[in-house]
Amino acid sequence: MSLREFRAEAAAWLEENCPASLIGFNEAVSGGGSKAPLKDPDKQRYFEAMVERGWTVPHWPVEYGGAGLSAEEHQALKQAMADVGAPVPLAGMGTTMIGPTLLEHGTPEQKARHLPQIATGEKRWCQGYSEPGAGSDLASLKTRAEDKGDHFVINGSKIWTSGANFADWIFCLVRTDFDVAKHDGISFVLFSMDQPGVTVKPILLISGASPFCECFFDDAIAQKDDLVGSLNRGWTIAKRLLQHERSSISGAQPQTRSVPEVARTYAGTEAGADSGRIADPAIRDQVVGHEMDAQAFALTQRRSREENAEGGTPTFATSIFKLYRSELTQRRTEMIVNMMGTQGVGWSGDTFAAEELEETRFWLGRKAGTIAGGTSEVQRNIIAKRVLGLPD
Repeated sequence: MSLREFRAEAAAWLEENCPASLIGFNEAVSGGGSKAPLKDPDKQRYFEAMVERGWTVPHWPVEYGGAGLSAEEHQALKQAMADVGAPVPLAGMGTTMIGPTLLEHGTPEQKARHLPQIATGEKRWCQGYSEPGAGSDLASLKTRAEDKGDHFVINGSKIWTSGANFADWIFCLVRTDFDVAKHDGISFVLFSMDQPGVTVKPILLISGASPFCECFFDDAIAQKDDLVGSLNRGWTIAKRLLQHERSSISGAQPQTRSVPEVARTYAGTEAGADSGRIADPAIRDQVVGHEMDAQAFALTQRRSREENAEGGTPTFATSIFKLYRSELTQRRTEMIVNMMGTQGVGWSGDTFAAEELEETRFWLGRKAGTIAGGTSEVQRNIIAKRVLGLPD
């Protein structure tokens, strides 16, 4: 079957199986896990259908719950979903971070035990990296794991742990040797969040939301079978996982309205122009510049995928993509809010349309894009050292 035929077949299946209520839904249908079950029957039906097709993780091997699609087929499926307006069925750290990392570095037993539960949405994961004294200097972490034979005993804490209050499992960096260079005594372990030694406290933000948490470990247990990679060599695993994270962040962002659409709505079109050309030449110039940059970026990412022989995640190039995507998205949201004028600064109220409030909240949310997943400054350092080969 050609890619064109595959895409047409996928689109037909999606049109038949994606409920009308979800067409254009701008978020993932599910984050997975036992603590946030789906309550909408349409979402549940669509999610189960996608699980059965292996399309929650379409590029994963069939034995782990995927569909075994090639990189080209995966891209064709994503385009078919965009054409139909079908939402992503499953998102989160399981599909974008720990899953791909286990595919590369996990033992056969670890893959068989954890990956199918991610693909079906049965288990949800969180990331145990940052600590109160170890943020950008992550290797300074102090959370300790003591070797007790067939298991580790974990003591310490993590902070800014996104979604920990909904997570079933955590992938966690722990220190297993305090007497060596800081990068050399770190191990990468997996363990359940549902055990007596784990306490989770959501952090309330000024917006009223609590997407981040503090996690405290008091004699928590991680089984030796869930040590990923070698003892004291977890830093290598940790860095590779971050590349998967940055690759995910730099992928297609959730879109509200297109920039040209917003410009035409709020700046108007030229009188008598059948083409709908934006009236204000300054805004028209900004919109064209942004659209050209966005297209060039998409083509660069496509070239990188094609140059990667197996269609997997690039290595240090992910820092380039993460840096540019986060800053490009901030430019986009700033443009949109500026074009909307006073209609772009509302938080609530009947004087604002639903799509206007969505744009404003998206603009505010994207402010974190140059911090989350590694700051722009961190990405520039990685690019300078690992891509350009500049001296320290």
